[in-house]
Amino acid sequence: MTLQTFKQEWLSNVRKDFLAGVAVAFALIPEAIAFSMIAGVNPMIGLYGAFLISIMVAIFGGRIGMISGATGSTALLMVLLVKNHGDQYLFAAGVLAGVIQLLISVLKLGRFITFVPHGVVVGFVNALAILIFLAQLPHIEGQGMVAYIVVGVTVAIVGGLPYLTKVIPSAIIAIVIMTAVSAVFKLHLQTVGDIGHLQAHLPYFHVPVVPFNLHTLSIILPYSLPIALVGSLETLMTATVVDDMTNSKSNKDKEIRGQGIANIVTGFFGAMAGCAMIGQSVLNVDYGGRKRLSTFISGAFLIFLIVVLRPLVSQIPVATLVGVMFMVSVYTFEWKSILNLRKVPFIESAVMVITVVSVVATNDLAVGVFVGVALSAVFVSWKMARIHAITTTNTNGVKVYIIKGQMFFGTMTHFIDLFDMQDDPEEVIIDFTHTHVWDHASVVGIQRVIKKYGQLDKSIRLIGLNSESAELLRKAGTSLFAA
Repeated sequence: MTLQTFKQEWLSNVRKDFLAGVAVAFALIPEAIAFSMIAGVNPMIGLYGAFLISIMVAIFGGRIGMISGATGSTALLMVLLVKNHGDQYLFAAGVLAGVIQLLISVLKLGRFITFVPHGVVVGFVNALAILIFLAQLPHIEGQGMVAYIVVGVTVAIVGGLPYLTKVIPSAIIAIVIMTAVSAVFKLHLQTVGDIGHLQAHLPYFHVPVVPFNLHTLSIILPYSLPIALVGSLETLMTATVVDDMTNSKSNKDKEIRGQGIANIVTGFFGAMAGCAMIGQSVLNVDYGGRKRLSTFISGAFLIFLIVVLRPLVSQIPVATLVGVMFMVSVYTFEWKSILNLRKVPFIESAVMVITVVSVVATNDLAVGVFVGVALSAVFVSWKMARIHAITTTNTNGVKVYIIKGQMFFGTMTHFIDLFDMQDDPEEVIIDFTHTHVWDHASVVGIQRVIKKYGQLDKSIRLIGLNSESAELLRKAGTSLFAA
């Protein structure tokens, strides 16, 4: 990295990056603790994960300004591993997941994010916004009217203060004010210290205490692989969202490499693996975080809060953090997608809605995205699977079939049915000027047509093939002229 690049990526937006990182650090605390509880581990394991992943991704990631840490999608995959084998196997699984992500990066598989349709991306964002909102509800259920009022006031401050000033992120101001109010008026609200015991020390290096043999590999691989794949998918999707929000580009393969390095490090420092976090990333961008410094500060200030300011952080009302995350949910949701439901093609709207329902219903990002991509592929294939022919007869009495539509496995049968072989003249021309032969199934269809005409002692000639289509036919041994 050159000095100029370092200045551009780290020091060109210092004030906004610092303040945004501080705001995000507060937002990371309840999430990291909640995800630790989901996985069934000590809250510090999630907090250490958020700290370490943020630092590593800030240094090695390819999407600057994006926030990463312990996430719900990866935590859900760890539940049975922790329950059946304990924390040490979780750390080993995190290391292996990181190694798998490094392989994904080396193979440059990040580019496949371009195959995810826009409707699926929007559905993914909206679903995560809903999940972020729903994940906060358990923190305030049964806490009484005072807690609800604190949530409401926090939402009002976070949402309204930016209209007056944006010098300091409104989330920071809301947390400071509501923590002070709670302490002064002794509101007796549930605090951060109540939901997780915070320890005032840094994570330390240690090799996971597991046997280094094939049996251990057989235990952790079924967890490491989905953690790596789901984490990579969520990271790539979040990177795409941040790209759009900041009108900038990112290196997807480099980002996956950064995530892999981060997860390897977490495993050796007693923390849980994770990936990009869309809610905190949106919060960071909204508060002006654009460079690597914002991601670094989010992790560094988080551990500063835990280690140095633990007594103060422990007094932050959970209801205040819930209010902040409610607003993150509001900012994350693509509200225009609701207004555009009637403006965009029905298929795209259907894919978006089904993706949202799938993710929310299963609480599984991978399932939702898979369903959305699969449906999009089916709809596109259905739309493309339309082929027809225009027939003419030239001055020599030769019948010409002008093919319109795409030639692929989905249109092969329809292509064969286009020809009126019994009534056609002795010589037939098939014009492929307006189509493209995509696969071997198409070649097989063409060969069948040639064979049937041959059985009727009629000649057939193929014209208008582009170079790629002609080469595909030649490799299959198909003559462009058959008598």
